[in-house]
Amino acid sequence: MLDAVAAEIHAGMNTLEIDKICYDICTSHGATPACLNYEGFPKSVCTSINEVVCHGIPKEEDVLEEGDIINVDFTTIYNGYFADASRMFIIGKTTPEKEQLVRVAKECLDIGAEAAKPFCFVGDIGHAIEKHAKKYNYGIVRDLCGHGVGLKFHEEPDVVHYGHCGTGMLLVPGMVFTIEPMVNMGTWKVFIDADDEYGWEVITGDELPSAQWEHTYVMTEHGVEILTY
Repeated sequence: MLDAVAAEIHAGMNTLEIDKICYDICTSHGATPACLNYEGFPKSVCTSINEVVCHGIPKEEDVLEEGDIINVDFTTIYNGYFADASRMFIIGKTTPEKEQLVRVAKECLDIGAEAAKPFCFVGDIGHAIEKHAKKYNYGIVRDLCGHGVGLKFHEEPDVVHYGHCGTGMLLVPGMVFTIEPMVNMGTWKVFIDADDEYGWEVITGDELPSAQWEHTYVMTEHGVEILTY
């Protein structure tokens, strides 16, 4: 799905077109878009532009512009199992500040995955992510987190992206979960967009840009393996 988006995404495209790409490919493979009608979410994919942290709703009027950064987040249900992933895209040429934010957000994801060892704690992952983000004075969103995933969209544990080593749930081989740090250029605080009739879109507290990458992982005896590409 996200590879198909990468091949098509461009300035002048609206986010409803992204939704159609993901829906068509997903359903053509016999899978179901998990977001569609989930607790009132009206579309198949989340498209979060610039200061929208997550849960952006695709709209015909949301047209991508040169310099935008956008997170595309898609969850599938296949043979009864859920898998969740998201990726950042830079539209054309953007500012060095936005480029750095996107890069550091990906580094935070990778550093979190490196910290995820068998019999580690959730806090070990969050601590590693937050430590890296703080080098750039970025804020890690605290009100939203990664999660267990499998037969349900959201399962235990809550995988927070900040905190202290040795805290939270113990992670053992066989567990499946997402890591999905939301990295804000400014404050970690967020709010629900008052203009969103569905009550889903999350905006940075200072309306500075945000970036997020996400994978679904399985814990093995040697560390985590990525289940989503």
